[in-house]
Amino acid sequence: MQNFINHLRNQIDLTDEQIEIILNYITVKKLTRGEMILNAGEFSDDYFFVESGVIRSYIIDDNGKEHIVQFGTENWIVSDRNSAMCKQEAKFYIQAIEESTVVILNDGVNDLITSLNPDYTKKQVPLLQNHIRHMQDRITSLLSAPAKTRYQDFIKLYPTITAKVPQWMIASYLGITPESLSRVRKDIASNG
Repeated sequence: MQNFINHLRNQIDLTDEQIEIILNYITVKKLTRGEMILNAGEFSDDYFFVESGVIRSYIIDDNGKEHIVQFGTENWIVSDRNSAMCKQEAKFYIQAIEESTVVILNDGVNDLITSLNPDYTKKQVPLLQNHIRHMQDRITSLLSAPAKTRYQDFIKLYPTITAKVPQWMIASYLGITPESLSRVRKDIASNG
């Protein structure tokens, strides 16, 4: 769980003993490719810190079409905040795209970390604000940016993911068809 430990240490000062206390309190789950962590309609207090691998968060519309909302790669936290924070049914499905390891966090873990170092809660606020900013940028992009710009923004946000994720999933995230994504990639390869 070195990525998770580094994540904590990058935010707050913790002794080795405090890290051990935290590690004894958390759950680590190894996921197989395609394994579901959460289904829409379920309740979950959990946040998933991606230690390794790639997971995705998506919805399924009334026509049965998947729409990917977020990918989670190493050091990302993915959750259904509607369920985790508002205690309502999850709206998202969360699934491993490849073999992955996640650290399962919840309010109990957050409370423990905060009791060990009160600065932890303050350090979460900028992370949450950054997440909100990214989601606002994503909404704006989906509503107004051409497909090429959306793809270029995707590559900046997820620079290592294209080799790990099927093209149809990237197209779903971008809100375009796989054929349109092929054309965008071809255009970028030809024209930069």
